[in-house]
Amino acid sequence: MPPRAPHLYDSLRNFCLGAFRYLQLEVDNGAELPFAFEEHTSPGRPALYEYRPLARGYVEQRARALWARDDARLALEDLRAEPAAAIFARAHAGPKPSEDDALFHSVLLPLIVSTAEGCGGFDWKDDAFDAAYAQLESSLMRSSHAYAALAPLVGVSAGGQVDLGDGIRVRVAVAGELAAAWPEANGLLPPDFGREKDRLCVLELAHDVPPGAAEAPDASAELADAVTALRLATAGAIAAGPVLFERLDWRPYGIRPVLPIAATQPEGEATRLDQFRGRLARDLRERLADAEADPELGEALDRWELSLFQAEPFRAEQVRQSLTALLGGSDGLWAASLRCAALLGEDGRERAELHRALQGETPSADLVRRALVEAVMHGNRAALIQTLDETLHGLRPRPGGYFAVRAAAAS
Repeated sequence: MPPRAPHLYDSLRNFCLGAFRYLQLEVDNGAELPFAFEEHTSPGRPALYEYRPLARGYVEQRARALWARDDARLALEDLRAEPAAAIFARAHAGPKPSEDDALFHSVLLPLIVSTAEGCGGFDWKDDAFDAAYAQLESSLMRSSHAYAALAPLVGVSAGGQVDLGDGIRVRVAVAGELAAAWPEANGLLPPDFGREKDRLCVLELAHDVPPGAAEAPDASAELADAVTALRLATAGAIAAGPVLFERLDWRPYGIRPVLPIAATQPEGEATRLDQFRGRLARDLRERLADAEADPELGEALDRWELSLFQAEPFRAEQVRQSLTALLGGSDGLWAASLRCAALLGEDGRERAELHRALQGETPSADLVRRALVEAVMHGNRAALIQTLDETLHGLRPRPGGYFAVRAAAAS
C-alpha cells in the first residue's frame, strides 16, 4: 500500500540511504559487522544455516555520527511535524535532553536497524526499507496506541486476576516478563520479588491512547490511587514499585518512579486479596477522585495514609487529625469520635467501646480506616454527618454501611 505520509516516507528513506552509505563505508574501511550463525532444523529435512547480521549494536555504536548528518536533521524536522509521532518522543525521555534526541533514538535508529536486518547487511534493498517503514507507519498512525504500565506489588497475594476498574487490575506476574522486555528490571525490583508468596503480583494499568496524543497516561498517579484503595480495603501493608515499567504497542516505552507514598511499604502484615475485597477496592478507587472536590475528605485520606509510616506520638496525632477532618469539622475531635462510633457501632454498648478507643492516647488507625471506607462509599460526607447527628439524637436509625448493604444484596 502507498504510504499515508509520502513526505515522511521520502524524508526517512533519504536518511536511511545516507546512513547505509556511511555504515557500508565503515565496513569497507575495516569495521566489523558481527553476524550470528543460526541452524534451522526440521524432521526429515536437511538442516539450513543462516548468517544473521547483528545490526543493532553496530548501528548504535555509530549513533553520534549518524545524528550529525544533515539528512538526520531533515528527517527529524518532518517527524516533529507529524502529530502521531509526538508520543514516541517520550520513549527516551528522562535523561535524554531533547525531543529530537528522543525521536532519533525511538524512531530513526530502529528504522535503520530493521532495514539492515531485512537487507542482511548494508546492501540496500527497497523492499526491505518499505517493509520496515510500513511497520513504523502502522505504529505511528494506528487508530489508537496500546499503552500498559506494570508495577511490582508487595504485601498482598491473590489467587487470580482482580479487576480494579478503568483498565487497572491485580494479577500474578508471569515469570521473567519484566526482565524479558526490560533487561535492567532485575536491579529495580523489590527484594525477593517473585519468590515470596506476598511478592508475586503486579499492579497493571492498560489504556488505549488516542492518535496524536503527546502524553502517555499518568500511570504513576493512577496506580498510587489504586494502592490507596487497596490499603483502605484490606488494611494490608501494601506497596507498588519502586518503579513502573511502561509499554507502548507492546514495546518497551519507559521506566518511571512510582509516587513515594505508594512505593513505600508500611509496617504491618501482608494480606490476601479475594474477590469481595477486590470489589471494595474497585469501588473505592472509582470514588477517590471525588476527594478532590472535598478538601476535608482529601485531608483525612492523606493524614491516615501518612500515619501508616510514622511512629508514636506522630502516628496518633495524624490519626486524630484524619478523624477530625473526616467527621469533626468545626465541632472538633470529640464530635468526630461520637459520629465515628455511631457510624461503625451496631448497638449502644459497641458504640461506647468505639468512642473510648478513639478518645485514647493512641486512637485506632483501623477504626479511622473503616470510617474512611464508609464515608468515601457514602459519597456525600456532609449528608452523612447530618444523618449521624440525627442518629445520635434518636431521630433516625443508623445509616446502612457498605458491608451491610453488600451482605443484604448477596442474601
